[in-house]
Formats: sequence, C-alpha cells, structure tokens
Amino acid sequence: MTRQIDSRLRTLAQRRKGGDRLNRVSKEQAVLLAQDGLSIESWQRRVGTQPHTRYTLGAMEAVERRYTEISIETALRVGSQLQQKLSIPVTLRLQGSVPLNVHIRGVSDVDLLTLDTRFLRYDPNGLRASTYGHSPLTSTAVLMALRLEEERLLRTTFPAAAVDTSGGKAITIEGGSLARPVDVVPSHWWDTANYQATQAEHDRGVYILDKKVPETISNLPFLHIKRVGDADDAVFGGLRKAIRLTKNVKNDAENEAAARKLPSFDIAALLYHADRNALALGRGHELAILGETQRFLDWCWNNKDAAKRLMTPDGMRTVLNTDAKMEGLRAISVEMDALAREVAREQAPSLRNLDPSWSQVDAALRQARIPLAA
Repeated sequence: MTRQIDSRLRTLAQRRKGGDRLNRVSKEQAVLLAQDGLSIESWQRRVGTQPHTRYTLGAMEAVERRYTEISIETALRVGSQLQQKLSIPVTLRLQGSVPLNVHIRGVSDVDLLTLDTRFLRYDPNGLRASTYGHSPLTSTAVLMALRLEEERLLRTTFPAAAVDTSGGKAITIEGGSLARPVDVVPSHWWDTANYQATQAEHDRGVYILDKKVPETISNLPFLHIKRVGDADDAVFGGLRKAIRLTKNVKNDAENEAAARKLPSFDIAALLYHADRNALALGRGHELAILGETQRFLDWCWNNKDAAKRLMTPDGMRTVLNTDAKMEGLRAISVEMDALAREVAREQAPSLRNLDPSWSQVDAALRQARIPLAA
C-alpha cells in the first residue's frame, strides 16, 4: 500500500460522507453533505497513532444509517412517480449493495427494479407450471416498451434532473431535486422452479433488459441478498465487513484501473467463500477480518483453478469467469497484502522493523484488541 495512508484516510472519509459526489445530488443535499464532511466519525477517533489500523476499521464499517435511508427513500420516490404515471403497471424492488448494506459511499447509486406485472416467465418444470397462462409476447418486446416509456417519463417528471439513457441495463437519473442517484432497471418476474415450490420471494428471479443488444438476462438478486445476509449473520457481521473493506481497498488501489476489473458484485460473491470461522473471530478481534480477507484473496490468486470454480451465492455462474476479473483480483490482493503487513506492524512492536512472515502477520491481527473511541 504505497500511496500515502493520510491521503487514503481523507479519501475514505470523503467517500463515506458523500463528499466525492456532491455534483450528483440536489443543491440542498450538497450543502448538507458538505457540512457533514466537517464532522468526525467514531472510527476516526480510534488508534490515533496507528493510521493503517484506523483506515482498516473505517473501511469495514457501514456508512451512517441516515445516508442509506435517504438513498432508499429517493429510489422509492422515483419509483412512486413511475407507478403513478406509467401506462404499464409495475411493482418496485431494490437490488444491489444498498439493500444488502455493503455499499461504501454516503452517496450510493441505488438499483430500482421496476417490474412489469402484466408479464412473467416461468420454469416449465416447476410444480405450478400448469397454472400459468401463455403469452404471445416476448421478454425483449415487453421490457423495451417499458424502458422507452420510463425514459420519456423520467425526463418529463424530473425536468431539472440529468437522465442518462446510454446504459444498456439501467436508466440513471441524478441531480435536480433528487437527494441520491437512482438506476432504474426495467424488469419482469421469473418464477423459478424453487419459487414455485417455496413461494418465498428470495427464490423468485427477474429478467432485465440489455437495450444495447437487445436481449434479456435472468438474475436472482434476492437470493444473492438472502444468502450473503444469512452467511453474515452466522459470523456476527464479519462477512459484510470483509466485503466493505475489500471494496474500499479496491477504490483506493494504486493500480486502480486494474482493481476496477473485479466488480463489486463479484467481490461479495467471492468473499462469500472465505473461511467463516476466521471471519467470526472479528466479533472480539476486529482485525482478524483483515487477516482472513488477505489470506483468502491470496489463496484465490495462488490457486487459480480452484478459485475459478467458486460459484456466485445464487448458483447462477462462476465468480471469476473472465481474465479481466483475475487481473482485478491480483491488484486488490497486492493492496490487501500491503495493508495487512502495515497493520500487523502497528499492532506488534516486535514486527515494526521486520518483513514479517504471513504467520506472524496473522497472529498479530488475530490477537489485537482495539479500544473503542473515547
């Protein structure tokens, strides 16, 4: 981690409080966020003489709850306007890092699914398959119609906002009167065989449109959220902390262009396979989470064939399914190695003038107890 740690601490604080995205929110929110930027969070008051440790603690923490609430409120406000004005009936759901609470920005884009309720696809092998009717329409035709109407309505309903329709899968709207950016994702339900058996919404899938092809893509966003959330509960919050830590390290990487090649979704999907007993140690020894994150990313790079077989939590595909993602993994792993060594040196005085072994680093991180802020 060769970039100056003081610079990284400033960037982390700014990112957590939205100071890096003042141009993407309403003027009123920009003023409030600028004022918030002057306040100090509790992690910033811990281990004053150990900056790498302080960075790690801040990088693991959830952003302030009110920031997340504003993100969700804004997305639902946009969705409510669409529900009122669309000629097509839709229901609303959130997907992505915000509802999973692994976002790392005070100003986060929120993925808003607008689900056309007139049409769905279903697994013909499911228990309830015989109860579904047949439609002559196609997913692509249905979602293209929904997309075009939403593009028009977002421009007329929020005339002061910037509406970006260049993305294949989402319409991005930001600024104007909006407190947060929102990615509107036209979609419809996909009743999987599991959903037909359980009727549990986390087993229900969606189809989204890639306008650029055009084609539709199946997805299980709620199963991803459910499985990552359940795994995190089992390790007392350690998995979400590992995900946030890795995403922050990715954003602050010296080789940022390479690090960006591993998407945030895949970071969460990959760390889902980390050692849960090791992550659970973070309940009493927070830095053990850093130790396990470093170890696991290093294992993935050094055991590429095995790592490439790891599946996303929803079981839809392998995580590391491109060479670009492997390049991103390497860049992030190098950064995590450097951070773990520096934190270990801060926690174990005997290591400060050494190039410690990984067993020494791991021991220092697992044994450290960091006092709470005064």
